[in-house]
Amino acid sequence: MKKYRPKAVLLLLSCIIHWSTLVAQVAALPTQWTKAAQMAGIPFPDYPRPQLQRGDWMCLNGKWDYQGGKSIADALDPATPITFNKNPEQIRVPYCPESVLSGIQRPQEINMWYRRKFSLPSGWKGKEVLIHFDAVAHNATLFVNGHKAGSHAGNYDAFYFDITPYLVKDENTLILAVQDLNDGRVPSGKSGPRGDYTFCSGVWQTVWMEPVNKTHIENIRLLPDPENSRLKVSVTATGKGTVSAVALDDGNIVAQTTASGNTSFYLPIRSPKLWSPDAPFLYDLKISLTDANGAVTDEVKSYFGMRDIKLGKVNGVVRPLINGKFIMQLGLLDQGYWPDGILTAPTEEALRYDMQFAKNAGFNLIRKHMKTEPQRFYYWADKMGLFVWQDMPALWYQDEDTARNRGEYRKELKALIDEHYNSPSIITWVPFNENWGAFDVKPITDWIRSYDPSRLVNGNSGFNNNPDYQKAYGDPGNGDYVDTHIYVGPYGASVPDEHRAASLGEFGGVGLFVRDHMWPVANNAYDYEPTRARLTDRYVFLLDEVEQLMRYKGLSVAIYTQTTDVEHEVNGMLTYDRAVEKMEIQRVKAVNEAVIRAGYSLMP
Repeated sequence: MKKYRPKAVLLLLSCIIHWSTLVAQVAALPTQWTKAAQMAGIPFPDYPRPQLQRGDWMCLNGKWDYQGGKSIADALDPATPITFNKNPEQIRVPYCPESVLSGIQRPQEINMWYRRKFSLPSGWKGKEVLIHFDAVAHNATLFVNGHKAGSHAGNYDAFYFDITPYLVKDENTLILAVQDLNDGRVPSGKSGPRGDYTFCSGVWQTVWMEPVNKTHIENIRLLPDPENSRLKVSVTATGKGTVSAVALDDGNIVAQTTASGNTSFYLPIRSPKLWSPDAPFLYDLKISLTDANGAVTDEVKSYFGMRDIKLGKVNGVVRPLINGKFIMQLGLLDQGYWPDGILTAPTEEALRYDMQFAKNAGFNLIRKHMKTEPQRFYYWADKMGLFVWQDMPALWYQDEDTARNRGEYRKELKALIDEHYNSPSIITWVPFNENWGAFDVKPITDWIRSYDPSRLVNGNSGFNNNPDYQKAYGDPGNGDYVDTHIYVGPYGASVPDEHRAASLGEFGGVGLFVRDHMWPVANNAYDYEPTRARLTDRYVFLLDEVEQLMRYKGLSVAIYTQTTDVEHEVNGMLTYDRAVEKMEIQRVKAVNEAVIRAGYSLMP
């Protein structure tokens, strides 16, 4: 029998302890996906960027070495990386260290250091290598083999670094330093110090790499114009070249053209198939870049939906029109929190689950509240046919150090719009909610409308509500919606004016306690019902009232609170663990579809 040295025995025991800690932590409220997420070798293995897709890539999700905490070396834009302990903890990327799925489950580390080793595939030789971080909160600095490769600040936008100059032939080492103070001075939504729920910091979306040629496509911007039967395409490339674009319907070419790189051009889409919740048709798109010799230097796949949204009058009432028709927008407030992953869904199946539930229950809208999601979320919304209202996560201390704090908000707002510009499902931007962190609402609303005229803007959703620690900005008077929040409601909702449609941005919030499926805190709601049947009756009654407001008071949007329970809130249609449907969903679907059909009947 081989004799182990004492150091080897200690090392073996340490590795066993760290491994068992990583896989055996117990979730306070597990979901049906918790175990699969804990056992996955590579969480979220699907290609993370469906609208600019290449065939060759490497997913870096999974186990990374980790050191974190207030006493660890300052991780704010450090000049050099730290030296890791011999037997560091391991964290499961892309779950934040506050979550049980990360294997760490500690509150607000502030300083976080991640380490991962990898070898380049042989086929990447001679290529430039880009590393992508789809979301890291908040200040991130990357070192590659000890060299500083770049820094980024932001909670919700994807970023990348070209790490080619720092790579070596054999094993490479990544060290990522992240600092997140959670001080409310950057956009942080419900995850901020005045938010309601468990904080989320560090890496919380996919990390991945891809090889590209020196001259390659950096970005594409797609603007459907169904009225003129065309798609505007803008391609940004790293060098000169010729762009070829091909639109396809079920593999059949419907349009193609060539143009110079770094320009905008149009693809004619004759007799376009329009995108809507009832028929969410998507065209495929292939874009290639060729050099002066005709050699292809890059090729990407994408997709697009032909739809527009504008305000117009229906029987003298201002309403939002999708492809020239009024569709009553009936949706769920969707906060995207998970008891096991916090801001990160445990798996791709889980990410889709809430969306499919909303679709199956007869809703045609999700208001993504106070957070963003991975690009695959918007891909599924595009595929399923769900409208999306996209909130900008709130800044909490807008009146302190205004040049810095407000500047950070504006920077991240622009990044959010740029990143999700191509998704046909997104029809409305919501920069502010209930005056939280509100400043310059009127000029910011005008700026968004100018920057992205292809969508509507709801400048201050629920302007009638306001936190008690600040003065209310109130109704900005511009934008595309007059929007109030009424709990329980819906009476008292907004009415349209001469220039804006009427929206009930939040209402409902009626709770139901479901024993053994609640977060272990004091739970609450705006009102309560004692049984599933009574809660369903209440919902049907509220929707009957919504229909009256739509028919006779000009209401065009109604968003019910909410998809799921969230920590202390028990007013979801699903429990927080997604295990129990708290209403009779077929009855919910029936009344939802009846209200939407009634909206169709208003068209002349």
